[in-house]
Amino acid sequence: MEGLASSRIIPIQASWKRHCSAFLPTFSLHLRKNLNRGQVWMMKRPKSLDLIAASVQPLEASTTSHFDNKQPSKEVLELWRSTDAVCFDVDSTVCIDEGIDELAEFCGAGKAVAEWTARAMGGSVPFEEALAARLSLFKPSLAQLQDFLEKRPPRISPGIEELVKKLKARNTNVYLISGGFRQMINPVASILGIPQENIFANQLLFGSSGEFLGFDDNEPTSRSGGKATAVQQIRKARKPGGADLFICYAGVQLREAVAAKANWLVFSFKDLINALE
Repeated sequence: MEGLASSRIIPIQASWKRHCSAFLPTFSLHLRKNLNRGQVWMMKRPKSLDLIAASVQPLEASTTSHFDNKQPSKEVLELWRSTDAVCFDVDSTVCIDEGIDELAEFCGAGKAVAEWTARAMGGSVPFEEALAARLSLFKPSLAQLQDFLEKRPPRISPGIEELVKKLKARNTNVYLISGGFRQMINPVASILGIPQENIFANQLLFGSSGEFLGFDDNEPTSRSGGKATAVQQIRKARKPGGADLFICYAGVQLREAVAAKANWLVFSFKDLINALE
């Protein structure tokens, strides 16, 4: 998701107590910076390729009066309106839940896995280690996953469908970048009309009898820093660095460390929708 020679990237990331991807929560935009989990990116078409990454997380009670980035600058608005591609984190951003936590709860291991998720969000454990540890606690079978998908349809964040529609009407490419699993993200992409090739996520692996085998560690999003790698792949690695603009979405949860670094802090997807008009 990297741009061309003079391209710019805009990541929208959720602000959580450690990480976000995502969200209905928090967006963050960084200029030419690599992004953490949960983000939305956008790219510009002509001579430059702008990428915006976004990610959301649950909003906790927090004082926001000390943030001076709740109103976008003219430059930030221009980038947002002229980008060619946007990349969204999924968990706690496009969707209001953390997918792996929901699947674990469905399989009877919700509390233990949620505790691990909190540690992973805090950055105290490498993402790949935390992912393997969480899955090992409940080892979902293919049958359990299919049952989960049938009984627990994705809960889409308010405003995201309208925002994606608006972006597509402007011929802006939309991507989903997630540390979650393709099997759970495919239904979300279908709802939003996002093609499968625009999904960067992990893959659960199963044996011939449907038994859990693990996850595909060849996926860039299976490792720490994987989302930034995915962004770079989108931009064809023709320019070093991550996104040019970082939007922090705090509609669900506010992670102050992330919000403080954002070029634009928003609490509703409606703010992004209105800024396009």
